[in-house]
Amino acid sequence: MTVQTIKTLTELKAHITSLIAIEPRFAPIHEQVGVPSLRRNTGGFDQLMRTMVGQQLSVAAASSIWNRLVDADLTSPKTISQAEDDDLRAQGLSRQKIRYIRSLIEHDIDFIALEAMSDDEVIETLTQVIGIGRWTAQMYLLFSLGRADILAVDDLAIRVAAMEMLGLAERPTPKQLKLATQDWSPYRSAASLLLWSYYGKMRDRLAVPG
Repeated sequence: MTVQTIKTLTELKAHITSLIAIEPRFAPIHEQVGVPSLRRNTGGFDQLMRTMVGQQLSVAAASSIWNRLVDADLTSPKTISQAEDDDLRAQGLSRQKIRYIRSLIEHDIDFIALEAMSDDEVIETLTQVIGIGRWTAQMYLLFSLGRADILAVDDLAIRVAAMEMLGLAERPTPKQLKLATQDWSPYRSAASLLLWSYYGKMRDRLAVPG
C-alpha cells in the first residue's frame, strides 16, 4: 500500500488545481485565500499530549499549562509515569485530562509505524486511547503525517464553510458532508485547508461593521 502525502506547498498547489477541476466552486475560494499553509507539526507523543492539554481551553490557558508542565519536566512518558496525580494537578491538569494522558502512555503507540499505516488504521489506533476521538485523529493525519486525502467532516469550521460554498440551507452533518464530498478524493486534504482558510475569511467579513 502506498501512503499519499503532501510534503510541500508546490504539491499542495497541484492538489488544489486537481481539486478545482473536480469541484469548480473551489476556484473563487482559492482566489481569495491563495495557497494555505500546510501547518505541519512533528507529531509523536508530545503533539498528542499537547492536544489533550488544550482540549476545551483557550489558546492562552492551554499554553500556560503546557509551559508549567515543561518547566516541571512532566511532558515525557517516563516522568509522567513516575509522577503522582497531585503533581500533575498542581500544574493545572484536570482529573479527566490526567486520565487521558495516562491512557496515552499505557497504549505505547509506535509513532513511526503510524507513518506506514492506512488512514483508517491510524484512526483506529489513535482512537483506542481514552480522550482521542475521530477529530483529533484526523488532525494528526493532516498535520503530523501530512496525509493527502483527509476531509475533517467533524470539524465545525469545515462544515460551516462547506455549507456556504455548496449553497446549503443548513449546516451539514458529518455524515452528510462525507457523502456529498466523496468525489473530491484523493484531494480532500487540500479541500480541508482551503475550507479552513475560507472560514477565516468569512469570520473576518462578519466582524467588519457595515
